[in-house]
Amino acid sequence: MIKSFNEYLVEANTSAFFTFGRMNPPTAGHEKLLDALAKKAGKNPYFVFLSQSQDPKKNPLDYSAKVKHVRKMFPRHARRVLTNKKIRTVFDAATYLYNQGHTKISMVVGSDRVREFETLLNKYNGKKGAHGFYNFQDINVISAGARDPDAEGVEGMSASKLRGFAGANDFASFSQGLGRNMGTKDSKKLFNDVRSGMGLKEETVFKRHVELESVSETREKFVKGELFSVGDQVVIKESDEIGTVSVLGSNYVVVEVAGGKSLRKWLDAVEKIEESCGGGMDAGAMEVPEPDGDVTKTRKKKKKDQAEPDIAEKTTGKDAKRAKYHVKQFKMFDTK
Repeated sequence: MIKSFNEYLVEANTSAFFTFGRMNPPTAGHEKLLDALAKKAGKNPYFVFLSQSQDPKKNPLDYSAKVKHVRKMFPRHARRVLTNKKIRTVFDAATYLYNQGHTKISMVVGSDRVREFETLLNKYNGKKGAHGFYNFQDINVISAGARDPDAEGVEGMSASKLRGFAGANDFASFSQGLGRNMGTKDSKKLFNDVRSGMGLKEETVFKRHVELESVSETREKFVKGELFSVGDQVVIKESDEIGTVSVLGSNYVVVEVAGGKSLRKWLDAVEKIEESCGGGMDAGAMEVPEPDGDVTKTRKKKKKDQAEPDIAEKTTGKDAKRAKYHVKQFKMFDTK
């Protein structure tokens, strides 16, 4: 009798690799487990079976929701995650693989559960039971190289720790334990599904960080755009050079000065020109009230221009440069 293509295919792939876990909820640790499974399988097929137990304390996610979250979190392995409500135990999984024509199986688990599954799978090999029947030529249980991410306790980022974070309404810590492919929307969905399965209300306000006190008032103003803007004229305090802000860095500015030079300066090393001339007040005039009968009139009293050359003549060097700069500013504000 001529064999079908599927029969030839099964003969060519008699070895199957698999894992069986609760993943309630799935974590970054499970991602490492599945990556190890795929690597050890090589060109052989591999399968991911999920348990169907559900209870508020240890298994808050129902089977259907868990499958969706696992596939979403680990897209590379999504097609290997089987959905079969008849497979409820590791023995059901072994029977399924045997019925698929595989003669050898290798189960990949956390290092702390190798002996447990090795004993169980071999104990029922060739024996018919409630799970059905399987009789493999070879059964191997291989360590993934790390502890079981489903184990209880505080080691690593386990499923039990994530359930604890969900119970404490700590989304920031919860999200840190998820796979790298989980976006904010999917993380919030998983967080609320776990809380719902635990009998807790869904959360709508999520905090991803802790509010810290301000380190520098100057830096806070700079970040808010209240300190400098591109195009502002500034004075470099150490040299009294006048320039224009061309770049706003993270905690510095780049100032263009005469000669086409670009100088990188810290925020407290420069000062805006209008601030150095009195904070924007009219430097060339003052309003002086003067009585005129019953009506008070206001007139502008201007500074004398004769004082300007005197400042420049009596100073030299750096002081002269500073004086000329202030003379220039007073002329700018003169209202002649």
